[in-house]
Amino acid sequence: MRTSVDAGRLPLGVRIGYGSGSVATGAFGTVPGLMLLPYLTDELGIAALWAGVIVFLPKAWDVVLNPIAGRVSDRTVDPAGPRRPWLVRAGLMLAGAFALIFAAPDLDSRWLEAGWVLLFFVLAASAYAFFQVPYVAMPAEITSSYDERTRLMTWRVAILAFTIMLAGATAPVIRDAVGGRDGYRVMGVVMATVILVGVLAAWWGTRRAPIGAVGAGAGTLRQQLQVVSRARDFRVLLTTFVLQALATGCMLAGVAYVAEDLLGRTSAATILFVCFVGPALLLTPLWARWGERVGKKQGYVASSLLLAAGAALAVLARGGNDVWTFVATGLVGVGYAGCQVFPMAMLPDVAAVDAARTGENRAGVYTGVWTAGETLGLALGPALFALMLALGGYLSSEGRDISQPDSALTTIALGFSIVPAILTVVSLWWLRQYTLDPAEVAAAEGAVQ
Repeated sequence: MRTSVDAGRLPLGVRIGYGSGSVATGAFGTVPGLMLLPYLTDELGIAALWAGVIVFLPKAWDVVLNPIAGRVSDRTVDPAGPRRPWLVRAGLMLAGAFALIFAAPDLDSRWLEAGWVLLFFVLAASAYAFFQVPYVAMPAEITSSYDERTRLMTWRVAILAFTIMLAGATAPVIRDAVGGRDGYRVMGVVMATVILVGVLAAWWGTRRAPIGAVGAGAGTLRQQLQVVSRARDFRVLLTTFVLQALATGCMLAGVAYVAEDLLGRTSAATILFVCFVGPALLLTPLWARWGERVGKKQGYVASSLLLAAGAALAVLARGGNDVWTFVATGLVGVGYAGCQVFPMAMLPDVAAVDAARTGENRAGVYTGVWTAGETLGLALGPALFALMLALGGYLSSEGRDISQPDSALTTIALGFSIVPAILTVVSLWWLRQYTLDPAEVAAAEGAVQ
């Protein structure tokens, strides 16, 4: 049985404190996706296909590790609860490993230097699993209110959007201001500091958050994964989210290439991020309020369609049209805000209903599988974009200016626009099968209170 968790509003300090964790997740999710592929292809001179493999492998490892991290946190016994201790334990390791990803010394071998990147990216990804999975599991336990989870996600997504803008806009500026490989090194240290701030703020800010105590699920990890896999609403929600993470990862990987090769100026990358995140910062609370009126699922559908429309419009970048590319990116940002608020508010509902019905806590396993899926999607996005670059004949360099063939320019545009749009629209086929509603959440939880 679960101990009483306040079904009313959480204190503002808890909401902000919890949302602060998105500073760490936003920086780690944004900067490697934005900077690592061009670092490998244009600074270390690694061929696009192999660079894609290097970017993908640590994330693939995370897919395996995330459910394990979830089970470990489910079974953690600590006065601060099963989740909070992992925020600081794993968060500190994440910040340190991240700084080293871009700090490869001159080893006189591009493959040794690529090996350095791979090693520390794997370490950072491992730490991220043990930070992110407990972090995502917390809302299912700190409140039993259907609407309060949406409010909690509003803070999280707003801070996430701000972090994406901060990290995405400033990382290229820092790199270019310093120049060369030293620019990447300095950028890595600065972004690691941002991650550290988010880690400590989330750990400290949630110290007064309610702790929902539910007995850890019985059985082996494999048995618990089988139980989770049979939860139909979770399954279709996860599939939708993974496909959209793949679309987002593909667009993120393409930003630097669109800015430099299609729009003709690296500074456009910063403008693209401002256009993307600005609307998200302003409209995230509006999405949350609208979702309370029409329902989370309906809000998720509407925001997904806006994201897809913006992505499709971004194909105009192929003609070097700055204005319409920025407008399209802004529309993507409007949709992206809702595509974060709604699924992240729906996930705790699924986990909490399971816990209420069974009296067993599988929130960590649910979020472990969820984070594994999100990680897989975000990893496959850059890998897909790198594959498209290779098929388009993209020419790697080592800091030199190279004119790309028309085929490479076309694949950059398609990978940034049409492909993500199609993936987002296709994801809605699964979302239409989601059936969990507020009444079912309330009934299931009320049965054990």
